[in-house]
Amino acid sequence: MANTKEILDRMNGIKDTMKITNAMYLISSSKIRKARKNMEQVKDYFQAVRDTIGNILVCMPDMEHRYLEKACGAAGKNDWSTRKRAYLVITADKGLAGAYNLNVIKKTEAELMKFPQARLFVIGQIGLHHFENTGVEIEKDFFYSSQNPSLQRARSITADLMEPFRNGEIDEIFVIFTRMKNVLQSDVAIMKLFPLSRSQFVSREEGRSEESFFPEPKAVFNQIAPLTMQGVIFSALTESYCAELNDRMTAMDGASKSASEMIEDLELLYNRTRQGTITQEITEIIAGSRAQKKKKMQG
Repeated sequence: MANTKEILDRMNGIKDTMKITNAMYLISSSKIRKARKNMEQVKDYFQAVRDTIGNILVCMPDMEHRYLEKACGAAGKNDWSTRKRAYLVITADKGLAGAYNLNVIKKTEAELMKFPQARLFVIGQIGLHHFENTGVEIEKDFFYSSQNPSLQRARSITADLMEPFRNGEIDEIFVIFTRMKNVLQSDVAIMKLFPLSRSQFVSREEGRSEESFFPEPKAVFNQIAPLTMQGVIFSALTESYCAELNDRMTAMDGASKSASEMIEDLELLYNRTRQGTITQEITEIIAGSRAQKKKKMQG
């Protein structure tokens, strides 16, 4: 059994760890409020962009464009395995966030099993190190983009993804990220970035007055389609960041509660050990006193 000094040292170590977990919980809670606020501030702007695309498709429902899925839906039912895919994978730069990174990595590996020739664009140091260690080829990684998402970073990522798409090196671009269901639950989602799906813009009101575009609808669509992709990437970055912070808050809260329970158990063990030590010392004193009295009586 450990002595009282060893138990006290362990209790002090756990208390020091609790200071870290509590601090990380408070930091994450303050950052998540800021991240949600940033996303709300640009939400109306990107909704206006989506509405404009919807207006164009209302005016030109059969419009063909390289940024848009074909009117029939897909190029064919039997050619999905030959289509050149790319995945933008959003992980974190840090751990201690429960299963946040693991779930994204598992989803990505499942997709790569189905499409082994797919190109991989990785955001976050955790995902980058994992795929490098497992020998998966990474097309490009984006440093420091998972922390504090911004429109500038989303714009830069969009530009890097659009270049191989325009050159015909990629047929489809998907993003794998973490979506928050509620404050207690999140799950990994996969969303198509490009070409844009017509189903995203079909919920338009019938009988609306026709709108005019300058110079022409196709030219306008050519300019705003990348903005839609930029908005989706920014939203995915922000939502993933919120999910990461939320999972870290949950993990740190659980760690703090576990630490409190461990301290309670150690305090009980400490008191028992201390009481046992005191009892033993008293017993030794009494035994020594009796031995001295017996010695005197014999003398």
